[in-house]
Amino acid sequence: MIINLDQLKEILDLARDHELSELEIEQEGMRLRIRRDGLVGHILAAPPLAAAVPAPAPPGPSAVAGSPVASEAGVAGDSEIELAVVKSPIVGTFYRSSEPGAPPFVEVGTTVKKGQVLCIIEAMKLMNEIDSEFDGEIVNIYVEAGQPVQYGERLFAIRTR
Repeated sequence: MIINLDQLKEILDLARDHELSELEIEQEGMRLRIRRDGLVGHILAAPPLAAAVPAPAPPGPSAVAGSPVASEAGVAGDSEIELAVVKSPIVGTFYRSSEPGAPPFVEVGTTVKKGQVLCIIEAMKLMNEIDSEFDGEIVNIYVEAGQPVQYGERLFAIRTR
C-alpha cells in the first residue's frame, strides 16, 4: 500500500473532522497509525516505512490520548469561562444513576467535588463509575441515559473553581 500526499491529507482531514484520537489502517503488509497526543499529531508507519511524519495540529483543544478530561474555553456574553470537559475513558453504555428510577448522580447546576461520581458506564457487564477530576459546577450533560458512548466522547462540561 503506497499512500500519496493527497490521500494522506484526506485521511488526516477525516480524522480531524471526526475528532478521532487514534486511527489505524493496515493493508498489504503496511500499517498507518495516526494518533493525536494533546495538540500534536503523529503518523507512525510500520515496515517498510519506519519514519515518523508530524501531522498538522488539529484545530481547537483536545484530550491527551488515554485521558478522559480536556479543558476547553466557552464564551458567555463578552467574558470567557473555563470549562473542563469530561470525556468517556471507555466504550460502553452511559447511565446517569445507579439504577433505574434512582435520582441521577448529577444534574446541570450541581456543584461537584474532585472524586465525586458523575455517571456509570457499563462495559462488558461491568459497571464503571466515572469520577470528576475537578471541583466545579456541571454546566452541560452531553449524553442521555441509556445511550452508547465511544472512547473520548464528551460526557459533561464543568465550570471549574
